[in-house]
Amino acid sequence: MFGISGKQALKITDKAARHIAMLMESSGKHGLRVGVKKGGCAGMEYTMDLVDEHGDNDEIVEKDGARVLIAPMAQMFLFGTEIDYETGLLESGFKFKNPNVVDACGCGESVNFGDAA
Repeated sequence: MFGISGKQALKITDKAARHIAMLMESSGKHGLRVGVKKGGCAGMEYTMDLVDEHGDNDEIVEKDGARVLIAPMAQMFLFGTEIDYETGLLESGFKFKNPNVVDACGCGESVNFGDAA
C-alpha cells in the first residue's frame, strides 16, 4: 500500500462522512471504494462504487461510521486528497480536493496528474 506511517491517505470531511455513512446504511454495503480511471477530456476520472467487501490491498479510511476504501492503483493519485460533500441549488455531490492534480477540465469531471499518470 502507498502511504506515510502515521498519516491518513485521505481526509473525509464531516459532511462527506455523514453522507457516506447514510449511503452505507441504506444500501447495506461495506464501504465506498474510490479510484481513478483513464477517461474524460483531462485524462483521468474519479470512480466511486459502494461495495460489499474490501480488497486485500485497499487502503481503508474510516470516520464516524463512514468507510472509504482506496483502490490499490489509485492510492498514489489520491494521497493527501480531501473528500467533501457539497449541496447546492443545481447539484449536490462529492467533491475531491486533490493536491496531486495539475490540471482539470472546465466541468470538473476529469483531472490530470501530470507525469504520474
